[in-house]
Amino acid sequence: MAKRIEAAVGQWYAHRDKGEMFRVVAVDGAAGVIEIQLFDGDVEELDTDDWLAMDIEAVEAPEDWTGPYDEIETDDLGYTETAVSPQDWRASLETLPAAEDRWQQTRTTFEFEEELAQAMKTEDAED
Repeated sequence: MAKRIEAAVGQWYAHRDKGEMFRVVAVDGAAGVIEIQLFDGDVEELDTDDWLAMDIEAVEAPEDWTGPYDEIETDDLGYTETAVSPQDWRASLETLPAAEDRWQQTRTTFEFEEELAQAMKTEDAED
């Protein structure tokens, strides 16, 4: 028998058999309903009996806890450190290969239209 775990809003849990993580987002004791949000963002509603039947354990929030959130910016996370070191900024760019400038080899629409108009004038003059 699974040990009884109280549902705490904001707490992360994991299914012991599946390994799937979720967190409790709401508890309505009067209605006997517990709302959970899976790591992929899906929200499910469980009654108290279903909650008690689950084989779960309380766990730490995942390292990347932003999974359930659609639109979250890195700046919103409150991190002040970056993965870029001062040495990265001073690294020489000369070791990078030169990019091919293919765009310079192609004609613009304007150039193409001019060539087409010139060709049509030449054809008209020959006729």
